[in-house]
Amino acid sequence: MAETDTEIAVDDPGAPDDSSPAVTSTRSVELAVYVALLALALLLGFDNWRSGAGWAKDGPQSGYVPFYLCVILGAASLFGLFAVLREPAAPAKTFVTRDQLRRVLQVFVPTFAFVALMQWLGLYVASFLLIAGFMRMVGRIAWWKSVVTALVFVLVMFLTFDIAFDVIMPKGPIEALFGR
Repeated sequence: MAETDTEIAVDDPGAPDDSSPAVTSTRSVELAVYVALLALALLLGFDNWRSGAGWAKDGPQSGYVPFYLCVILGAASLFGLFAVLREPAAPAKTFVTRDQLRRVLQVFVPTFAFVALMQWLGLYVASFLLIAGFMRMVGRIAWWKSVVTALVFVLVMFLTFDIAFDVIMPKGPIEALFGR
């Protein structure tokens, strides 16, 4: 097959190899995670302390147990942080390659979008989009099979939770059209 001037290059010859590291230092990832967990423990601990983390006449206040869970999380984060800082700097080990990171993001980004969209579209529509999207984009399954499978799954989920068990699920504008 002869090359023509209209042929489009698919791969960027200057792009890094898929097996090249995206994040090279395991230590830097550990430090970032411990700091993020410590910040989360402080934020949630403050909020639970503010709402009441003591013991009242009738028992524990609403923030009592969550506050002490935050104390445990904060202590564990500090322990891990100091443990990593105490270790001598070892040669950098690859934490994740570009290909591995791409595969993780293929799951993380749609799942994050599902959680965000569920607030406005409801559980059933967001679930339909997630399942159909995963099947098509990640599984490379035909559109019609993806749509039918997602539709059947959502229908079974609706019949099970809303009709059979009468469980209140997050609803969106489409369910409102049907009076649910």
